[in-house]
Amino acid sequence: MSPKPLLPLRDALDQLLSDAVPRVGTAEVSLNESLGRVLAFDQHALIDVPPADNSAMDGYALRSTDAGRCLPISERIAAGDPAHALASDSIARIFTGGEIPDGADAVVMQEDVVAKAELVELPGTIRTGQHIRAKGQDCQAGDRLLARGRRIRPQDMGLLASQGIAQVSVFNKLRVALLSTGNELQEPGSGPLPAGAIYNSNRPMLFGLLTALGCDVVDLGIVRDTASATLDALSEAAGRADLIVSSGGVSVGEADHVRDSVNALGKIDLWRIAIKPGKPFAFGHVGSTPFIGVPGNPSSAFVTFVLLARPYIRAMQGRSELSSDLLPARADFSVPNKGSREEFLRVSTCLKAGEVWASPYANQSSGVLSSVSASDALAIVPVGEMIELGQAIQLMPLDSLLY
Repeated sequence: MSPKPLLPLRDALDQLLSDAVPRVGTAEVSLNESLGRVLAFDQHALIDVPPADNSAMDGYALRSTDAGRCLPISERIAAGDPAHALASDSIARIFTGGEIPDGADAVVMQEDVVAKAELVELPGTIRTGQHIRAKGQDCQAGDRLLARGRRIRPQDMGLLASQGIAQVSVFNKLRVALLSTGNELQEPGSGPLPAGAIYNSNRPMLFGLLTALGCDVVDLGIVRDTASATLDALSEAAGRADLIVSSGGVSVGEADHVRDSVNALGKIDLWRIAIKPGKPFAFGHVGSTPFIGVPGNPSSAFVTFVLLARPYIRAMQGRSELSSDLLPARADFSVPNKGSREEFLRVSTCLKAGEVWASPYANQSSGVLSSVSASDALAIVPVGEMIELGQAIQLMPLDSLLY
């Protein structure tokens, strides 16, 4: 019987996202602890910001109809001072952030006036409203400030603080069980490598990717290549986490037990994607717990994680934005043969004459992790296309794929 055809990336991603629903509850956290958390509800403005008209400059608050006159100063207003109504035939000395007094409709910068003894000579032209920050120009009470599903950034924390908000409702962190499979794997720091062994690079990489996404990671370590060890590890993972992520063991070798073990405990829902690197990606369930299996080759593990696992995890976290923007560039390379899989080349970028150009890492093997570490983007080569030198292409910047 011929094997099933490889699943296109878009179809695989659609199938993943159709399964992804938030599996976590909500909690109230302090604003200072909210960085990187995902908002569980819309946040609306409670007050106008600024709460009153105020000065954008150090200068003088006045009536614009008094342009060209010489007038005395009747009041001094600093930020935080209460402002009294502006007396007739006078101006108010005002400082940045100071509240505009009733009766004033403009501010003149201190550099634009001439002081004459007890009087100040005003310029001949003054525009109504100049240098005034209007009440509510930042936000008005009732405005939606931040939408449900937004991952909170430092600037969002400042915006919430401007409303006096000290507690926010967020989704609980997604709990992810992480395991690696392979008799050849040794932990970094465990001593010299025995013959045939390699250090486990996937687990720290995946741990970092999951942590950067804001997950709590349950680290289950290395699982040896036996059916019983794999079944035990997957059963434990399903009982301790909202999601299972494993690396290795999802290909077709005799020692690849993960796929069979998932099927024994639940079901593999999709397997083998039409991408390069990363064909032996798997998704399914261990009991009711979702399972993602990335390939053992490290570049494949990285690429499949950012292309498939990352948007799935974001959806499970309740995040509203699941994908990242693509960057236009020009190819500083050629791909002379039409491939049967969508390819993601690890590339470095530079500017030439105002345009971004992408150059591929010399060795694009799925086992070469240095190709990811040395690159700053993935260049997309669509299925069945050839790329010529200088051709317009699309990039996925790596930094934007990590959070």
